[in-house]
Amino acid sequence: MAVTVLVQRDMEAEKQEEVFDLLRRLRSKAVLQPGYISGETLFSTNRSGTHLVISKWRSLKDWRAWERNAERREILSKIEPLLRAPAAVSFYLDSPALVPEGV
Repeated sequence: MAVTVLVQRDMEAEKQEEVFDLLRRLRSKAVLQPGYISGETLFSTNRSGTHLVISKWRSLKDWRAWERNAERREILSKIEPLLRAPAAVSFYLDSPALVPEGV
């Protein structure tokens, strides 16, 4: 069962280009990870400085492995200081089934 991961980040508008460059680096690493299906980055038209990363993974287990990835953590360490607040992460399934533990 695939999992869609939403990551919303808020920053000052003038930081968006710098963050977007880092997100491109992050995606170039993510596409090589087991279980990665797709991803996109969207920028809000009515909330300047807000963007949403949507990625699809084969399983929550695959996402969790990517969360722990050292290269990912290194790039995030450059993004996080540019944010107004910590990123908000949400998980969605493509059916109303409960998420089995460990997926």
